[in-house]
Amino acid sequence: MSDKNVTVDSTDAVYMGKALELARRGLFSTRPNPRVGCVVVKNDKVIAEGWHQKAGDHHAEVYALMHAGADASDATLYVTLEPCSHYGKTPPCARSVAKAGLKRVVIAMRDPNPLVAGQGIAYLQAQGIEVIVGVLEREARELNVGYISRMERGRPWVRCKLAMSLDGRTALSSGESKWITGESARGDVQRLRARSCAIVTGVGTIEHDNPSMNVRHDQMAVDFNHYAYPIPPLRVILDSRLRALPQMKLLTHPGEVLIATTAADHSVSKWRDVPSVTVVQTRSSAAGVDPDAVIAMLSSRAINEVLIEAGACLSASFLKAGLIDELWVYVAPKLIGNSSRNLFDLAEVDSLQNAHQLALHEVCSMGDDVRLVYKTG
Repeated sequence: MSDKNVTVDSTDAVYMGKALELARRGLFSTRPNPRVGCVVVKNDKVIAEGWHQKAGDHHAEVYALMHAGADASDATLYVTLEPCSHYGKTPPCARSVAKAGLKRVVIAMRDPNPLVAGQGIAYLQAQGIEVIVGVLEREARELNVGYISRMERGRPWVRCKLAMSLDGRTALSSGESKWITGESARGDVQRLRARSCAIVTGVGTIEHDNPSMNVRHDQMAVDFNHYAYPIPPLRVILDSRLRALPQMKLLTHPGEVLIATTAADHSVSKWRDVPSVTVVQTRSSAAGVDPDAVIAMLSSRAINEVLIEAGACLSASFLKAGLIDELWVYVAPKLIGNSSRNLFDLAEVDSLQNAHQLALHEVCSMGDDVRLVYKTG
């Protein structure tokens, strides 16, 4: 797709690929903003680069144009998302782009934010700049799937992470689960946590495992000279009767904790002197705290990507509610037996035609383990 009837050649795709590489450097740090990268090209040479590092900092285009200086005149700018046209924490990027004297702007995709939504493109065109839209759009959308979901569907993109044995079990009957998968898979989970805006679990997991729910940077196998350092994700506990205690391990790690509950006001008092914890009362469902209410609450807090790391019952409640977009399943080459714990607590279907149908999106080896990514829609 282009906003002018202009043929897009392979050169545009090459330079947009470089801009996408830069955008990925903000994979763990830009929330709630999208990840955006930019390059300025003149005489078939990249003369400047920029990428958005965190909310409140300069956007990618501004960084690139600062580095290009006067050389930006008559150059081409490649950017992975439409330049913004409104005042937020920073001024409109479209104006900075127009003032730079560029002759051409190539954009991977329109910004679905209603505050932009084509206005940045229209502004640039009104200034006499040639604008092309849609180069590597699919890749750009995948990079910001959560941001796009929140803007287009009104809710975050939800992933559910599960680790299981080859016979579909998540833990021994005793609850022992460390470690079903190997080191490579566990490092991948840390990267998945780091890119998530929020991690959701249930109080049963808190009581049984007392997890930290933090991002272990030393296990991520990421060069932080290349990527921005992760912002701690919001940890969310679904706790209908407020059974969790202020002594839980996750409170010893940086970051905010949100407890969603259906308990009465007087039960909240034990959390009033814990500064990192916010208790939110919400509606109930048959499963306890209503999953739809949780996702709506997270969307209202500008959460783009949600990771569910929970037991079979809570994971199943989100699946049955139609709220899981992707299942990330790590499969270990182990067989641990019929009495061990199930992956999902789901009622048996009466026919295979009524089974939950998934679409395989990706297969990846992780040492001796395999990561399977399924889409549910």
